[in-house]
Amino acid sequence: MAASLPHVLLVSTGGTITMTEGAGAGIVPTLTGEDLVRAVPDLARIADFDVVSYSTKPGASLTLDDLVAIAELIDSRVGEGFAGAIVVQGTDTIEETAFVLDTLIVSERPVVVTGAMRGARAPGADGPANLLAAGIVAGAAQFAGLGTLVVLNDEVHAARFVRKAHTSLPSAFTSPGFAPIGRVIEGQAQCLARLRRLPALARPAFTADGPVALLQPFLGDDGRILEALPGLGYRGAVIEAMGAGHLPETFCEKINRLASVMPVVLATRVAAGPTFERTYAFAGSETDLIARGVIPAGDLAGNKAALLLRLLIACGAEGEDLRIRFTARTKMFSAA
Repeated sequence: MAASLPHVLLVSTGGTITMTEGAGAGIVPTLTGEDLVRAVPDLARIADFDVVSYSTKPGASLTLDDLVAIAELIDSRVGEGFAGAIVVQGTDTIEETAFVLDTLIVSERPVVVTGAMRGARAPGADGPANLLAAGIVAGAAQFAGLGTLVVLNDEVHAARFVRKAHTSLPSAFTSPGFAPIGRVIEGQAQCLARLRRLPALARPAFTADGPVALLQPFLGDDGRILEALPGLGYRGAVIEAMGAGHLPETFCEKINRLASVMPVVLATRVAAGPTFERTYAFAGSETDLIARGVIPAGDLAGNKAALLLRLLIACGAEGEDLRIRFTARTKMFSAA
């Protein structure tokens, strides 16, 4: 007797994979999750799908509250006999969605985020292949316990490392400083590495009252924007510093004042490698800035550090408790 197919939950939010020509020039989201599944007949060979069409938003219009709701939806449904889940969305924010879901989802079943770099009716549209690969990974037991994964171009990336590295190529997603942790070859999922799973954070009820600024200084920047942040209502800031975590000397006193009124996280604008903590000692170096109160982001990219900071603020963390909880999670963002 043939083995039964895995049961997979598919949550569609919109994005390029759902886009076709609209009334004017350009493509817009038009297809539902049901439309996507019908358009890829081979999906019926690999899994039985339950489809939830959550929205038809482009990736840039998803909100943190959307992701909290999707995490809750997945946790509430996957216990109903699902092997795993897929979230379909726009690639603009896949790295952020995957990170937030990885942070909030409790279930150990595979959760896969996928999308497309080309619209549904474009020559060489990659959506069907990506959706098929995502279905294979979501139904594969060897990917359980690895947190949220990103699957495009037949590669499987861990949420905490994945970055979008090109605006148009189907191979846009990479894991700088690391590598894909799996692949789909000849219709089979291959797990190449296992990373320890981070414990899930409590899901906040509301996130809009914890705005966080994300800044990237450049050569010659005088840092005056830092002085405006408290008056603009921000409750935290992430600075994507130069190199291993360095800022111009002119920033130092401004950092002193800002870190005294809100949490300030120090990330790096460099694509791969962690923020340093104990190597350089000049004014504006990582050791100097840490002494002034900033929190190093470890391996986290600035956008992911900002989302983690927002989630912790929304959960009520502040002061030394926030620093401890943020640092405890970034210390776990290594391959070891």
